Amino acid sequence: MGEFDLIRRYFARPSQPEASGVSAGTVVGIGDDCAILQPTPGMQLAISSDMLVEGRHFLSTVNPAHLGHKALAVNLSDLAACGARPLGFTLALSLPSVNEAWLAGFSHGLFALAGAHACPLVGGDTTRGPLNICITVFGEVPPGQALLRSGAKVGDELWVSGTLGDARLALEVFRGNVSVPAEVFDAARMRMEQPAPRVALGQALRGIASAAIDVSDGLLGDLGHVLRASHAGQGTTGGVGVRINTAKAANLFASNLIAANGHPACADGHFSSKMQLDCVLAGGDDYELAFTAPAALHSAVLAAGLSTSTLVTCIGQIEAEPGVRLVDSEGQLLHNSYSSFDHFA
Repeated sequence: MGEFDLIRRYFARPSQPEASGVSAGTVVGIGDDCAILQPTPGMQLAISSDMLVEGRHFLSTVNPAHLGHKALAVNLSDLAACGARPLGFTLALSLPSVNEAWLAGFSHGLFALAGAHACPLVGGDTTRGPLNICITVFGEVPPGQALLRSGAKVGDELWVSGTLGDARLALEVFRGNVSVPAEVFDAARMRMEQPAPRVALGQALRGIASAAIDVSDGLLGDLGHVLRASHAGQGTTGGVGVRINTAKAANLFASNLIAANGHPACADGHFSSKMQLDCVLAGGDDYELAFTAPAALHSAVLAAGLSTSTLVTCIGQIEAEPGVRLVDSEGQLLHNSYSSFDHFA
């Protein structure tokens, strides 16, 4: 099978307009030298790229449909963190060989998520080489309403969407560092391989959230970007800080819910509190939103979560003193030894 036969068979979808490059925002899709997008008049473009490399971002044994889903999900998550509506995406795919079963599964997972978010594939490239997937996604947002990392203010509340830590738990099981019941592992593995981008929540938080980021490398590491980009007040430098209630953060670990229902979570019958916080604070691969909002808009944040059927939890507060301070349920400071993922560390 040649390159263009491959594209026509697996990545051109004329019978599915929302996934084939034919949509209200696409003038020209797959088949020309360039895609032509038409954003809504007056809107600004939001653009993000992410690369997934076999052995670095995913295991060779992953279900190809799950990989197709995740490849697009991690990019849609960036649009969610910006509060943008998806317009379309391009795919650059390097393949060691033409494996038709793999391509069928990958494209199925890819287009299922693309269709769910009305985000068509509008172009890209294929080549022979190590398995490598690079997606660039395009979205639109009203001028002045994009959620950025730089807007956190002293006194703002820190919120997190959904749950955290399950992808890290699945990784630890794969590594042989922990043993869990099958139902716990299956749920954690689904979170690792098929994350749910919070696109609707991101748009609902426009005008409410003061800053936002998606959690890809671990909550504390990603939150650090927000803290450094924001400032305490007019003319100040050096960023802001945050105080995180670890008891509230630990409750974001969804696997706790299964363990609490009478199923032993680990070989020794429980998750240690250290392991829970490792997964939640430094685990990564969650693709939830971490965002800040004024305390006066607490109810508005809850309403945004309710309107998009998304759990939102307040776990801390922004402070003037730079740095991260972890406290227990009594407000006592705890030692912070958590570090997030870094590709080159």
